[in-house]
Amino acid sequence: MIEVRGLRKRFGAVEALAGIDLHVPAGTLFGLLGPDGAGKTTTLRCLAGVLAPDGGQVRVAGQDPVSPGARRRLGYVTQPPGLYGDLTVQENIVFFGRVYGLEPGVLRERIREVLDFTGLGPFAGRLADHLSGGMRQKLALACALVHEPDVLLLDEPTTGVDPLARRDFWTLLDRLRARGVAAVVSTPYQDEARRCDRLAFLWRGRLLAEGAPEEVRQLAPPGVLRLTGAPLAALRQVAAGCPSVRVAYADARGVTALGDDPERMRIEIEEGLGRAGLSAAVAPATAVLEDALIALTVAGEGA
Repeated sequence: MIEVRGLRKRFGAVEALAGIDLHVPAGTLFGLLGPDGAGKTTTLRCLAGVLAPDGGQVRVAGQDPVSPGARRRLGYVTQPPGLYGDLTVQENIVFFGRVYGLEPGVLRERIREVLDFTGLGPFAGRLADHLSGGMRQKLALACALVHEPDVLLLDEPTTGVDPLARRDFWTLLDRLRARGVAAVVSTPYQDEARRCDRLAFLWRGRLLAEGAPEEVRQLAPPGVLRLTGAPLAALRQVAAGCPSVRVAYADARGVTALGDDPERMRIEIEEGLGRAGLSAAVAPATAVLEDALIALTVAGEGA
């Protein structure tokens, strides 16, 4: 449903996209990952036809995304969602349905269907400005679905919403996938990324990795050590100073050190801890998706 080849986009001297290739079949949840400035939103805007590429080719359902045929098959949820706060839930859906040219009889039926699908039926008369963050995202999804698109683009749709609302939103995406919709969703959350069928990791406009979540996870270095102890900043400094460690970072699990030779890493880290007068448990660990993404970023910086 989506084919992207050599996509390039510049904003003045900044190359926002440097030759991106993507392939998204029908019935696929495709995740875009990357830090701020990686090119996720620019990619989605090019797919939606909002931005004109400076190079490469984009096809949505076999058509140029700016063509009327492609627009009728495309739904787009922006960040923040483009809703009208002084309109009710139903009035927002009516507005977008009319924009897509739905006939009154068809629109009435579609409103009923999307309200039922998103669970917003009991709130149809509530102003959009009076909705919670999670409900606003559901309303944005309902507006994007009112014309029954085959392709759905979502720009960080769950940013800023509570964990329960995030879970409910992704349940809706799973149901859309089962219907054969091709969805491209950008997300900063690792747990959401793992729910996608395929991932693309962008960094400074370049595609560093693409594949199923497990395939991307396996791109982590063979050496993964977790240090547990305190203080974390001092432990990370010791690990990062070891020659065999590519990168060390701290999170809720402790300090993670990544490299190619786990035994050499362990020896160097334990010796460094001794010299610094620090005590910590150093143990091998199974790589998670975040380890692979951090390692890819470090490699990208050196490229």
